[in-house]
Amino acid sequence: MKCERCNDEIQKGEERELHGRFLCEDCYMDVLSPAKACDPWAVHSAKTFSKVSSQGFELNPTQRKILEVLRDKGPIEPREVSEMLHIKETDLERELAALRHMEKVRGELRDKKRMIRLW
Repeated sequence: MKCERCNDEIQKGEERELHGRFLCEDCYMDVLSPAKACDPWAVHSAKTFSKVSSQGFELNPTQRKILEVLRDKGPIEPREVSEMLHIKETDLERELAALRHMEKVRGELRDKKRMIRLW
């Protein structure tokens, strides 16, 4: 069986049904809980945590790679980052939301294109 959203193969018994569509677990979670880059409470929580924590933010390997790409390339479309790092765009959106909450990256419109850049 294939996921009706991403077309990945789903093992028998692992499919999730939502509104008449059969989804893989990742797509099911993305539909139920989409990433939100603009979340004032998440930004507030991240700032508060960074002040309390002696080590600051701990980035995961994917987040570090995203920041490296942005340092090297400058503002870039999310699709390009996804292709360069070989990750799904939905996974990239989650990582970007977390980095946005930490005020490490931000979005901008450039020539009517959605770009991401360093904060």
